[in-house]
Amino acid sequence: MTEEKKRTRRANGESAIYLGKDGRWHARVPMGYKDDGSPYRRHLTRPTRKELVDEVRRLEKQRAEGAARQPGKPWTVAKWLEHWVENIAKPVVSENTYDGYEVAVRVHLVPGIGRHRIDRLEPEHLESLYRRMQSAGSKAGTAHQAHRTARTALGEAVRRGHAAKNAAALAKPPRMEEDENEVEPYSVDEVQSLLLEVNKRRNSARWMLALALGLRQGETLGLRWSDVDLDNEYLKLRRNRLRPKYQHGCGEASPCGRKAGYCPDRVQVRRETKNTKSRAGRRAVPLPGPLVVMLRLHREAQARERAAAGNLWTESEYVFTKPLGGPLSPNTDYHDWKRLLEDAGVRDGRLHDARHTAGTVLMLLGVPDRVIDQIMGWEPGGAARMRARYLHVTDPMLKEAARKIERAIWGAPENLAVDKDQDNEA
Repeated sequence: MTEEKKRTRRANGESAIYLGKDGRWHARVPMGYKDDGSPYRRHLTRPTRKELVDEVRRLEKQRAEGAARQPGKPWTVAKWLEHWVENIAKPVVSENTYDGYEVAVRVHLVPGIGRHRIDRLEPEHLESLYRRMQSAGSKAGTAHQAHRTARTALGEAVRRGHAAKNAAALAKPPRMEEDENEVEPYSVDEVQSLLLEVNKRRNSARWMLALALGLRQGETLGLRWSDVDLDNEYLKLRRNRLRPKYQHGCGEASPCGRKAGYCPDRVQVRRETKNTKSRAGRRAVPLPGPLVVMLRLHREAQARERAAAGNLWTESEYVFTKPLGGPLSPNTDYHDWKRLLEDAGVRDGRLHDARHTAGTVLMLLGVPDRVIDQIMGWEPGGAARMRARYLHVTDPMLKEAARKIERAIWGAPENLAVDKDQDNEA
């Protein structure tokens, strides 16, 4: 037997290369272990030894880098995304984050790229999907949400060895138009117009917490009276109100014929609140004097509503409730905001624009950045980025800067008038 055909005992983890009876060169490359713990070896065959050695070295490099495909039938993109969103992402992310992932997977990614093998998915497949989405009427922001979801899901596939590369990390998402997410905070005059209208409405303090202190919707609706210290004029933010989610309670066939949220026997399947997601979000916020007065009056009005409702009242300890008690729905709250803008004669805007307004007013008043970060609930590491996003340079601020430049270079206005008189006399 020639030296080439002779098989010798090799060390664990070393690839075996030999010339087979079929006249081709063969290799067995150890690639790890199967689910049952048994060794997994890839079998390769090439017509020449040099070609085989090159392929063996390529596989060994992938193995060393942790980028080699693992044993078993390759995942399709659809199978992986569905497994990832339900079994990997859902247990560890918030309900709202999961909802965003689930919609992107079910509505866009699975129908668009689901048939590809995950280890053969290319960036161009994703870029083609984004173009098709926009041609069908989706906004660039929707395509970006699908892109972020794919990038996160495929990144996990790479870490687990199901794919050698993250195609979404290489793909280019569509360009976001600069004015698509542009926010124009409300002016002081607009805030005062809202204040006049707010004072005529139920739960009036709810809106001033947003406009004056920048509280998020979930933070405001999740407030309980135990979080509010009116004597010391501050409140503690600890939790967020979640958007309700329902299932039919009338049976699997849904005989009521309505959507789950309108089913007469609907069942709430999501908890009411969750703790704030960051340490910075759990914070104490000072209350301006007028807000303390508004909250005292609100508590008295709520006590009258409770007494009038009697047995119909749903006890909940929330600061802001429905007319018969119980927590406010975020959807109802959103529509109340829209009606408030219309009744006050103020331009339309998102509820979250009130948070941009509060942050900008704090900057306009010269409040130190560290205090703004505390009130707004921004993490120290990302506070600068959040200030750039939420604090807007308004026209009055630019005009004030121009006046300061004028005073610094040309002097006070009265000096300018004297200079002009002297020029005229000359």
